[in-house]
Amino acid sequence: MKGTFPIDKFRELRTPFYYYDTKVLRDTLACIRTEASRYENYSVHYAVKANANPKVLTIIRESGLGADCVSGGEIRAAIKAGFPADKIVFAGVGKADWEINLGLDYDIFCFNVESVPELEIINELAAAKGKTANVAFRINPNVGAHTHANITTGLAENKFGISMEDMDHVIDVAQEMQNVKFIGLHFHIGSQILDMGDFVALCNRVNELLDKLEARRIRIGHVNVGGGLGIDYGHPDRQPVPDFKSYFETYDNCLKLRPYQTLHFELGRSVVGQCGSLISKVLYVKQGANKQFAILDAGMTDLIRPALYQAFHKIENVTSDAPQQTYDVVGPICESSDVFGKAVDLNGVKRGDLIALRSAGAYGEIMASGYNCRELPQGYTSDELV
Repeated sequence: MKGTFPIDKFRELRTPFYYYDTKVLRDTLACIRTEASRYENYSVHYAVKANANPKVLTIIRESGLGADCVSGGEIRAAIKAGFPADKIVFAGVGKADWEINLGLDYDIFCFNVESVPELEIINELAAAKGKTANVAFRINPNVGAHTHANITTGLAENKFGISMEDMDHVIDVAQEMQNVKFIGLHFHIGSQILDMGDFVALCNRVNELLDKLEARRIRIGHVNVGGGLGIDYGHPDRQPVPDFKSYFETYDNCLKLRPYQTLHFELGRSVVGQCGSLISKVLYVKQGANKQFAILDAGMTDLIRPALYQAFHKIENVTSDAPQQTYDVVGPICESSDVFGKAVDLNGVKRGDLIALRSAGAYGEIMASGYNCRELPQGYTSDELV
């Protein structure tokens, strides 16, 4: 089954471009609100790194989610989109001084801190402004996730977070500082996770650490478990909205949250992944020695995930009902890795056909580059194309 698209409107636009189905986005946000609201102490932040398109950000902000940012630029984008500063968390292993100062100037809710040197700089910069910064410590739980190695973040070998063995020391350091306030713990084990058992393993580890803090009579009001919930790349129309019910239930069943604690989530891919498609035009159909190529005007500069992760995206010829043939679908970039898919079955392709690369709402437009001096793709919502 192929997706339904406003083909006539597409013909008027210069390709390649990103198309965002706002019905899918709003249905996804409605499901998140419904499922999270079953639990009094759940707070959801949107991970801006997944997609910072201003129109997409505005719709997400209107749904009531907070923002999870990993750069000063993302903080600015979130503020510009109307996210309240007191619902913004700032993560990242390498925060620059100007970015920390920006967060302090806006009085954001919390800095997710990943090292003692970072903590010291936040304390120093906050003191210079006469402010106190809320901090949560990102603890590396050494929990593996069943996902691609490049998007696994919770193992001891990863660059992210503070080791569990160092947690007590970092807390002691923070409690001696005058301009930071230790309010919680932060975790994130990776992304595109579909096995709820990975989240159960995280809950078990968090429970151990919370018990350890309680034994020291340290009470924290906030636990942030990051995000990581994946989407169905193979069947975007069969399951356009991820299984948030099971996701939130897993934490409710397995995490021993104290009554005074708020549980924070940082969802990105699962919020925007299925609403977006990269729309491209066929430039040429080339017959090779052993295969035929569908050469698109979109390339790895527009959607880098297949080249970077060997990631799968469902590919559809949305302007053809001809019998299927098999193609390698490739872009125009001067790199051998500029391949979207090999041996892909598509309705017969000809020059000028429009190709949709589905499930591209997350880590698509936001990761586009100007390599080969190419223009960045534009993003359009279905609201604009009615």
